[in-house]
Amino acid sequence: MRIACLHTAASNIAVFDTAAIVLGISPGVLRHEVRADLLAAAEHAGHLTADIAAATASALLALAEYADVVVLTCSTLGPVVENIRSPQAPILRTDEALAATALKAAGNVVVLCTVQTTLEPTSRLFHTAEVRLVAGAWELFRAGDIDGYLTTIAQAADQAYSTGASVVVLAQASMSDAAIRVTAGPAPLTSASAGLAAALQADSVRATQDIY
Repeated sequence: MRIACLHTAASNIAVFDTAAIVLGISPGVLRHEVRADLLAAAEHAGHLTADIAAATASALLALAEYADVVVLTCSTLGPVVENIRSPQAPILRTDEALAATALKAAGNVVVLCTVQTTLEPTSRLFHTAEVRLVAGAWELFRAGDIDGYLTTIAQAADQAYSTGASVVVLAQASMSDAAIRVTAGPAPLTSASAGLAAALQADSVRATQDIY
């Protein structure tokens, strides 16, 4: 089995490798490609433009030629997956898998984001949940202050729990490591684990279809 991940931050490689270990995915199954330029372009434009979507689709389809499943890990670019079909391999978005898990939860679901351009696509996915932007967090990430970034996210999650959230969701893969820092409630749901679990399921379905 080969799972190809398209990231927009190099730090997400370690996040997904760690999630793979927890899920029992063998070493060497994941292949990573980083295209930070795609997210940077979307941030500069203020939204996902047609040109950025086309470049993202091209990158995903190229990965699909050599993988059994392709996983797009960037929430800002996520809507691109809705408009492409790959004959080679399923192409998934981690935030969609995360939403499918989170929206099954009972109670008040609060979804946290750190990038402004992620708010709109995330709100579309988590249509019955409250979506919040963690102010100032992304500036810390871009400055290389990962500890400050994760601490700020954890504090926002604790605040959500203290004001009535039943479930907190960390919408972006880069936020995943903040989950273990949350103390006011259950560990938040994260996209890396949800995305890879969905990839395993998609590969299982594809293998069954190949047999029949």
